[in-house]
Amino acid sequence: MTPNPSASSCHPPRDSIVVLGIGNVLWADEGFGVRCVEALQHRFEFDFAPEGGPEVQLIDGGTQGLYLVQHVQAADCLLIFDAIDYSLEPGTLKCIADDDVPRFLGAKKMSLHQTGFQEVLMLAQLTGRYPREVLLIGCQPEELEDYGGSLRPTVRRAMEGALALGLDALRRWGARPVPRTTPLTVRECITFAELELARYEDERPPEALACRSGDARFFPNPVER
Repeated sequence: MTPNPSASSCHPPRDSIVVLGIGNVLWADEGFGVRCVEALQHRFEFDFAPEGGPEVQLIDGGTQGLYLVQHVQAADCLLIFDAIDYSLEPGTLKCIADDDVPRFLGAKKMSLHQTGFQEVLMLAQLTGRYPREVLLIGCQPEELEDYGGSLRPTVRRAMEGALALGLDALRRWGARPVPRTTPLTVRECITFAELELARYEDERPPEALACRSGDARFFPNPVER
C-alpha cells in the first residue's frame, strides 16, 4: 500500500527573507538602518499568497555583531539597511549586492559594527549556510558624532528612497508587502518603545540640558594654558 504523501511533501518549505537594520540609533545617522526597518514594520505587513510565499522576518540588528549569524544562516534572501561611508554627498543611497557586500564592508569600515557584521557574513560563508541573494542598501551619513542625536534631515529624507528600493527587492523575492491595517503591539515592535523614532525625538532634552561633553562634576574642563 502506498502511503499518503505528508503535508510537508505537498507543500515545499517556504523561503525565508530576513530584513536587517544595522547601526546604533544613539549616534545620529548611525541609526539609519534600524530606522528603516522600524518604518517598514510600522507601515507594512506581509501577506501570504494562496499558493504559499516566503516568510519575512524584520530584525533590529543594532550592533549585535556575531549574535546575528544565526539570522544570516537562516535566510534564503537577506536585505540589509545601513549607514555606509561611500565618500558621497550626505543622503546619497547606493546598493551593493551578493558577493560584493562582505568585500565592500571589509574595504571601508565606518564603525566597529561594520567590522562585526563583515565577520558575520564571512562566518556564514564558511559554514556553507549563506543566503542565495544579499542586498545592502546604504546611505551616506552626515553626522555620526552627536550622542543622543537623531537622523539629520538629509538622511531622514533618504529613508523614503531606501524603503522604495527595499520594497522592490522584497517583491522580487516573492514577498507581498501591503499597507498595515493591524496595529502593532508593544511586544511585536522590533525596537524598544522608548527608542521609537517619534518618541526618541520628542523626549530628547534641549542641548543646554543634555550634557554632550560629560558631566562637569566628573569631567571638569581642562585647565587653560
